[in-house]
Order: sequence, then structure tokens, then C-alpha cells
Amino acid sequence: MPVDTPRAALLRPVLLSAALAVAAGGTAGWYSSAHAQSQAAAPAPELVAGLPDFTLLVDRVGPAVVSVEAEAGGKPAATAQRAQPQVPDAPDDDEVPEFFRRFFGPGMPMPGMPEGGARPRGVSQGTGFIISADGYVLTNHHVVDGADTVRIRLADRREFTAKVVGSDEQSDVALLKIAASGLPTLRIGDSKSLKSGQWVVAIGSPFGLDHSVTAGIVSAVGRANPYANQRYVPFIQTDVAINRGNSGGPLLDTRGQVVGINSQIFSNSGGYMGVSFAIPIDVAMNAVQQLKATGKVTRGQLGIEMQPMGRDEARALNLPDDRGAMVKRVVPGGPAEKAGIIALDVIRSVDGQPINEYSDLPPIIGGMAPGAKVRIELIRDGKPRTVTATLNALDERAAANDPDAGELAPRAPAAAPANALGIIGENLDAQQRSRLGLQPGEGVRVARVDGIAAREAGLRAGDVILAVGRNDVGSVAALDAQLRAAGAGKPVMLLVRRGGGTQYLTVTPGED
Repeated sequence: MPVDTPRAALLRPVLLSAALAVAAGGTAGWYSSAHAQSQAAAPAPELVAGLPDFTLLVDRVGPAVVSVEAEAGGKPAATAQRAQPQVPDAPDDDEVPEFFRRFFGPGMPMPGMPEGGARPRGVSQGTGFIISADGYVLTNHHVVDGADTVRIRLADRREFTAKVVGSDEQSDVALLKIAASGLPTLRIGDSKSLKSGQWVVAIGSPFGLDHSVTAGIVSAVGRANPYANQRYVPFIQTDVAINRGNSGGPLLDTRGQVVGINSQIFSNSGGYMGVSFAIPIDVAMNAVQQLKATGKVTRGQLGIEMQPMGRDEARALNLPDDRGAMVKRVVPGGPAEKAGIIALDVIRSVDGQPINEYSDLPPIIGGMAPGAKVRIELIRDGKPRTVTATLNALDERAAANDPDAGELAPRAPAAAPANALGIIGENLDAQQRSRLGLQPGEGVRVARVDGIAAREAGLRAGDVILAVGRNDVGSVAALDAQLRAAGAGKPVMLLVRRGGGTQYLTVTPGED
């Protein structure tokens, strides 16, 4: 068997290339010409120029970041039960990182924990930052909620007992005051100028590890967090590593300015999973000004209930796209009703600010003072309208969930539906309406759903239909009449009550 020498091994690919060029009838020449032209073209501009060095930033802003310890008189604070905000307690045994297991060994205390690893009852730990030299400190509401005593530890190891000036659950902001002067402060930045992809830095005390620094980028701005009951906060979403104890710490831009307050994470495990949420600093400072002045935060209210738009809803309402917030209910006597807004109106902008998602509306309205006049652009029956509303004050108690009336006992349904959608209704008596929180003559219970389109839209037995489009229904006969009047083959919008909530369902008839 012949053996390739190094020279033969080198020549073989050269000869093969020549043979391929001849066999291709000059293709190699075409490739060389095209390749030369592409090399001569201007190179793409550099879009990312190296990784940043955060050492100077951390050195300058670090002294203004503080640790917060809240103690609730021997029983756990209410915030210790919250699932989504990072509850700043020490980790359970099964949450201890392997590094600490190996470094400290079995049975050794973790940093910030008492001997024996016992978890102190009623104590939560978080982070804060100083916003004025005379001792005002910002942190999260859920860090100090229910606390009897709040202690602040500065970077120079001095400790102070803090007074809670005020705290606001909806924005998750708390303002504290310590008796000190000449303190280092953080500069307040502009969260409205943030863009996706921008570098940001967090400093905090995850798991009690003071002044830990993490960095990442802004993933999104103006984000509604569906896992938090904070509809008035357009969150900053980042991929900065945030864990228990980071709550209340600053989110900083590369100039060292505060652009947000780290508040929550999305997690299935209780730890960081790449999705973190921060409260924009402009929202927080709005709350700070009110907390300083009155000790509480007030918000504007339009007086509507709304729901998201979808393709089916847009088609049913004769809209070109599904942007906006669809009004499903107008509060009687509220600003919206006085302005002429009605159910199934779609709000597209407020004072020129576009409403692309229904979640865009609450932060805009809530950020305005009661008494403010707003210009609202909406679409009704496919036609644009403009109205002006004068906001009133949001009643926090009125925002509580409606009582869940539960399932009604089934009755024998009618033999066949009397409408094209295959919805079999059932009249409600006074006692059933009372249980459901309905007014006399309001609503029709769904006994059975035979139509495929209605089932696919999500309608089910036990639901209560309150209206067809804008037309209220209070009897089976009225329901059937409205469904017939809607016209065969056209999308129909049903206002449905289920449990403690109401929502429009869009039924798009097809081939059943």
C-alpha cells in the first residue's frame, strides 16, 4: 500500500482544486471575482465596542447604598408571604448554594444567620439607597411592610434606627428617614430615556452579602408584570442577577445615576432565572414627593374596567388592528361616564401618549393627580372620537376583587338552543342574582353550550351573560333576541361574568 509523504499530502488538495476548477468550466474564476468584490466592500460598522469596566462607578456610588433590616415584633411581617418580590430572608437548607456548602461545611452558619442556622422570626433583610444628605432613604414597601423596627446599616458600618415616613403598596416604594447629616447620596437619573440593550448595574445585599454588584442590560421598558398586582407601574425588565435581599436596591446606568429600584423577579425556583423587574425612578420619585408631603400617595382614576384587545375583538369592532384598551364596563357616575365613554369603546391614546396594550393605560392615568383633565382618543363602531375627562381620586378599597359567588346548581336545560350560536340560557331568580352580586333583572346563566364557536371562545356552563355587545340582557328571551339581532355569521361580543370577574368574549361563528 502506498504511503503519503508530507509532500504528497500537500500536493493532493492542490491538484484536486485544479481539477475541480477545470471540471466546473471556469466557476472558480467567477467565485474569485465575487469574493474580491465582497472584500473590497466597506466593512460593517462596529456596534459594540468592548465590555465596560464598572469599578469606578461602584467606588463612587457604593457608599450611598445601605442595608435594611425590618423586624416585626416576634411574628413574620406580611411581606414574608409574598411570592414574587424577592423576600429577603436567609435561604432554606435546600437553597444553599454548593459553594457555601463546600466552603463552610455541614452545619456551619451562613453569612447573616445566627449560630446553628436558625432563621430569625419576623426579620426581613433588603437594600436601600440614600437620596438626600439629611438622611432620606428609599427602599421597597414589601421590605418594611408590617415592621415594628427598621434598622439601616451604612457602608461605613454605622447603624441607625429609621422612621418610616410613608409607604405605598401599589408602587412598592417606601421612604425612610434616619437622624444623620452629610451623608453620601445617589444622583437621580431619567428612567424615561432608558432603551432596550442599555447597560445597567445593581448593588444590593443578596442573601445578606452586603454590597454585591451585578450587571446586565435592559431587556424591555414599560413592561406590565402579570405576576404582580401593581398595574400602575411600567416596570423596567432586565437580565441583571437579582436575588433575595436585593429588594429596594438601586438600578444604575453607566453614569452612576439611579434609573430604577429593584423590586421583583420572575422565578419558578425562588432564585434568579434571568428576568428581573425594577420600578422606574420617575414613578418612585413621584411617590416620594407625595409621601413627604402627606404620608400617602394618591392617583388619578378614569372609572372604567378594561380588557386586552385581540384579533377577534378587532374584527368584531371593525378596527384595522388590535391596538388599544377595550372598555368592558364604565363605573356609574365616574369621570369616564361623564365624558361619554361607553362599553366597547377602544382607547387608543391619552394626551397624545399611545395606548398599544391595555396595560399601558393604568400607569398613565395613575400617574396623574386627581382633578387633572385628560384628552382621550378612542374608536367607537369603527369611527374615531375624542373626549375630555376630569379624573377623580382612585379609591384603593374599591379596587378590591369582587366576591367569588361560586358555581350555581345546574338545572335541566332547554331541549334545543333558540339562537344560531348554540347557547342555551337559563333565567336567574332573585336569590341567585344576590349570590352573584347582580342587580335585579341582570344577567342570564349559561346552562349549556352546543355551538362549537362559542365553546372555542371560552364560554362554558355556569357563566352568566350580562350583555350582548352594549345591550344588557336579563332573560333567556332577551338573550336569544339580541343574538338573533346580531346577525348570522358575524362576530358577537358577550359580556360574561365568571366567579368574581367580568370579561368580553368574542364568538366568531364558523362551520359548526
